[in-house]
Amino acid sequence: MPPQPEVSTHFRDFLKSFLGIIRILQILFGAGLWVTIAANKYEGSIHFVLFVAVLFWLLTLAAFFITLLDKKDLVPILGGDRWLLSNLLHDIAAAVLYLPVIGVMIYKTERYAYCNLEQYKHNCLYKVYLAATVFACLGAVVYLVSAVYVGCRKCRGEQTVV
Repeated sequence: MPPQPEVSTHFRDFLKSFLGIIRILQILFGAGLWVTIAANKYEGSIHFVLFVAVLFWLLTLAAFFITLLDKKDLVPILGGDRWLLSNLLHDIAAAVLYLPVIGVMIYKTERYAYCNLEQYKHNCLYKVYLAATVFACLGAVVYLVSAVYVGCRKCRGEQTVV
């Protein structure tokens, strides 16, 4: 049975929208961050980085699919008319929590800068932490852009995400 025309249209409208593209980028950068860290040895403050990355990756994934399927009315308290505000608060919280993540990743990257020499033969986490820092910075920028965009939509009095 082919999909209903209005559902198919909503899929395309959301995926082609600015927020749909931003959500896909948030999911990709978040996954890049936590997979890069989780695939290697990590310790100490990197646990906080992994917590923030996985938490907001899961929340963004949920928000993406709820919006894609147009099921925001099924979300208690946060859905329906409050869905745009919920998205705004999600993006602000992610942008704010990604700032200390960037700080931790920069600190860890600098701590392992000594092993970035060709003569160094042991296992080195410098490149891993550098890649994770780049993903964290890109993720923070995308969450900040999304927060500004959704905030502007909310200030204009719009009620829908798409």
